[in-house]
Amino acid sequence: MDGKELHVMGHLDELRGRLIKTLLAFILFFIISFIYVENIYQWLIRDLDQKLAVLGPSDILWVYMMIAVVFSTAGVIPVAAYHIWRFVVPALTREERRVTLGFIPFLFLLFIIGMAFGYFVLFPTVLGFLTSLSKGQFETLFTAEKYFRFMLNLTLPFGLLFEMPLVVIFLTKLGILNPLRLAKARKISYFGLIVISIVVTPPDFMSDILVTVPLLILYELSVSLSKIVYRKRLVNQEQRDGSHASEA
Repeated sequence: MDGKELHVMGHLDELRGRLIKTLLAFILFFIISFIYVENIYQWLIRDLDQKLAVLGPSDILWVYMMIAVVFSTAGVIPVAAYHIWRFVVPALTREERRVTLGFIPFLFLLFIIGMAFGYFVLFPTVLGFLTSLSKGQFETLFTAEKYFRFMLNLTLPFGLLFEMPLVVIFLTKLGILNPLRLAKARKISYFGLIVISIVVTPPDFMSDILVTVPLLILYELSVSLSKIVYRKRLVNQEQRDGSHASEA
């Protein structure tokens, strides 16, 4: 086995080790979340004026498992981001290491903000609209499984999609993305975001609009932030080139 193969094997071993550590952290967060899952469940249904029905014992377990998984995912995000950073750090400059390390807390923060937006803004709005359609015509009965699946469809995607501006800034700083590429990809990006909004929401026009508009705003915000970061990157590059020329 030559040196190149040994180098690749070393990277694979490191990657496997970091994946195992991330998985262990997820399991730890899952156990903690499951211990307090009943309290979390009661908090999530605090504003519901009726009890949720279950069609079998497995529904109860499914709801508790999903709640624990979501909270574990939120908790493990900074851990996973740190291990990704540690894995790629040898390929980064000192400045890139400092900048990218500062992104880790914001990944967690934006995930929480996205989840909060979905839970406190979109979820009650869409749920209220849909239940208002049944007043005087149907007797509403929510099962726990369908209620929480509906909640997750309107909250979890936003936790992930709210990471978009930070990911764009990160890739722009590394020179992988730039605002010109983002502008050229606007049409296909819009189409993709609209498809996502239709997939994760109930089949009604209002829900699609309530989800699509924030996603498009997020994309435009990402483009604007990319422009700012890109201009700063060009200025810094010009300054470095000027200093190298003066030294020569």
